[in-house]
Amino acid sequence: MASNNESVFSGLPYSYSVNAHAAEIKQAYADYEGKQVSIAGRITGMRKSGKLIFIDVLDATGKIQAYFDFAQLGERFEAVKKFNSGDIIGAKGKVFKTKPGEISINVEEYSLLAKAMRMLPDKWHGLQDVELRYRKRYLDLIMNPAVSEIFIKRSKIVSFIRKFLDSKGFMEFETPVIQPLYGGADADPFKVFVNTLGEEDYLRISNELYLKRLIIGGLEKVYEIYKAFRNEDIDVTHSPEFTMIEWYQAYADYEEMMKLSESLLEYIAKNLYGSTEITYQGKKIDFRAPFARVKYVDSINERAGNGIDVLELGDEELFKLAESKGIKFEKGKRTRSHAYEKLFEALVQPTLVQPAFAIDFPKETSTLTRAKRGDPRLVERFELYAAGMELANAYSELNDPVVQRQNFESQIAAANAAGGTAEPLDMDFVEAMEYGMPPTGGLGLGIDRLVMLLTDKPSIKEVILFPMEKRSGQK
Repeated sequence: MASNNESVFSGLPYSYSVNAHAAEIKQAYADYEGKQVSIAGRITGMRKSGKLIFIDVLDATGKIQAYFDFAQLGERFEAVKKFNSGDIIGAKGKVFKTKPGEISINVEEYSLLAKAMRMLPDKWHGLQDVELRYRKRYLDLIMNPAVSEIFIKRSKIVSFIRKFLDSKGFMEFETPVIQPLYGGADADPFKVFVNTLGEEDYLRISNELYLKRLIIGGLEKVYEIYKAFRNEDIDVTHSPEFTMIEWYQAYADYEEMMKLSESLLEYIAKNLYGSTEITYQGKKIDFRAPFARVKYVDSINERAGNGIDVLELGDEELFKLAESKGIKFEKGKRTRSHAYEKLFEALVQPTLVQPAFAIDFPKETSTLTRAKRGDPRLVERFELYAAGMELANAYSELNDPVVQRQNFESQIAAANAAGGTAEPLDMDFVEAMEYGMPPTGGLGLGIDRLVMLLTDKPSIKEVILFPMEKRSGQK
């Protein structure tokens, strides 16, 4: 028993040499049979049978049985009886199979590495309270092996994205998280106060305008995997803090971005599963390129019925059409841009199960995008959908500083007329464009949603390790 001033951890090892893991021992048993290995992990189960103790040891790759035999350990056997579920141990011994055929470690030496001061949840019922799972993700990872697999796959997906873009000549750069102006998306920001500067700034809602500055500076292929922050909804596909990748390529347009994103998703699926086909919530999704293309305006018109052309409707007619489809506008968002967006979400988006590009948006929806060649009412923008979920947004990037400033001003005027707010006019970005920005293609892809799709999870909280939740006890 430790004294009042002595921790139960006193005297425990500072490190432990590990040379094998559960999964590799099981997968390559023929190579390991009879060889001594050193493992470490958490006790998740104990079974006692006379002078034998069987302990399940969980490491980062899975479980393996440690076999403790009094005949071999002698007086060291008694201390094993004091181990509890949750304790972390190290064990050395030879690999063998028990009579029932279970691959095990016949322990010759062992060490207690950490003592669990709290009991793990009951192994049969696990950790089932959803809110508790999110708040105490460490317990979720211990008790639910499938959860660990989700986040291992997430890590692999991010790695595949980097490998793919790096192989195409892209380079990753870092841009500011705290920005004096927010921009690059239509979203509400989080505000922060910088004491040293004595000013209010913002957590970024996007890194778009900074990566474009790099394009202007002469870096031709750039990307960043980053955290974005938007002070908005929490639901199954939205989180105030989420992960994005944005990339920009000089001398390219949205056609090139479509080809690149098709190739990327096909590459990820093949590397993750060995196939372009996955199952999401019971539906087969095939990421084999090329993806379908759906004209944004035409698809709304087809489902609106009565020969309607939404581009020809006046403002009030467009708003009434949206409201007739059950759409309710948030305060400050009764604008043409939001009407188009909500109509598409309600009428078209649920039908896009297989990967598809919705292309050529009304110009009011996109202040940073070049006009559609041949139809100035539209812009060269696409959104990528799969399983009825938006995954990516891309443009032929606007590179005319005069039009860019006009678009910013028009967006502000429309928001003000609706009683809302628009992203501020970033004159430093406009000034940067005045030095000359090459034709550019750019794309932003939501990594959390992509992971949802590739791991068959219905909620974004299942693929974010520590999702935002109300503080414990709040209502």
